[in-house]
Amino acid sequence: MIRFECDYAEGAHPKIMEKLMRTNMEQTIGYSEDKYCDEARELLKKLCNAPSSDVHFLVGGTQTNTTFIASVLRPYQGVISASTGHINVHETGAIESTGHKVIALESKDGKISAKQVRDCYLNHYNDESYEHMVQPGMVYISFPTENGTLYSKSELVEMYNVCKELDLPLYIDGARLGYGINSPKNDIKLTDFVDLCDAFYIGGTKEGMLFGEAIVINNPNLQKDFRYMIKQKGGMLAKGRLLGIQYLALFESDLYNKISLHADNLALKIRAAFEEKGISMLYDSYTNQQYPILPNDVLKKLAKKYSYSSWCSTDKNNSAVRFCTSWATKREDVDELLKDINTIL
Repeated sequence: MIRFECDYAEGAHPKIMEKLMRTNMEQTIGYSEDKYCDEARELLKKLCNAPSSDVHFLVGGTQTNTTFIASVLRPYQGVISASTGHINVHETGAIESTGHKVIALESKDGKISAKQVRDCYLNHYNDESYEHMVQPGMVYISFPTENGTLYSKSELVEMYNVCKELDLPLYIDGARLGYGINSPKNDIKLTDFVDLCDAFYIGGTKEGMLFGEAIVINNPNLQKDFRYMIKQKGGMLAKGRLLGIQYLALFESDLYNKISLHADNLALKIRAAFEEKGISMLYDSYTNQQYPILPNDVLKKLAKKYSYSSWCSTDKNNSAVRFCTSWATKREDVDELLKDINTIL
């Protein structure tokens, strides 16, 4: 079986494993206060051009989202998100478990607009019963989105300007940030995120690491005491150096961008192969996630050899599925899929 259902099926990139093994028997202080985490924090701040930002390491995406969002919101506030947003769909109510509502806005492609955010905010305060309703307290978006789509720089600028005007912190989920930055359709640089949001995270779990996410908090008003929140939410890893070491291996030699570009290039080959056969895409994704709409009988044939993620039924005879590449996807496996697409369709 050749697997295309996710981008975290393998363990970790060999260079990361090598660095972990080289340092395995060293003794260091715990809880991410070791020299490796210090070096990794400084490296990420340098690469992001973010000398005043705080960088913290957590283990997983849901943990990172829940911890940060809970640290920002007051008890009566909720977080604005696309209806398809990860926190609204694929985190088992983690945000709600902290007492905060996800205020979901309609989205066809995974993105929300600055206008939608403004309308949501104004609709709340224009309702005479607004004090009886959950108050919008911050905005959550993903880059790339859950559907592989991207915000343009102009869209992000507009979004952040509205958020600042309305005093709504903007937080960006970057679980697949590298796949977004290295997309041929992207015009946002890593350094731009420092100026265009209050906080974002640089994902590692889906980008070649065993585990780990690095949250970059740009807004100084949101930095104070964040480590208390990490500890309270169960995210303060005792062997924290494992996170710092992995981020050093990922970013010291630009490995992050190289492997992200590898995944994007292979995903776009898969997209092109389907489109050459007249197959439409559910979303206009130019990242490592592709969503072809295929006849159900074709999917049954492909499923004998390939795994993919079922996404949604588009009608009684066709379904949209996700083919997802990763840092570890083999070119020969993609070539095999391309041959079978040409044969079956």
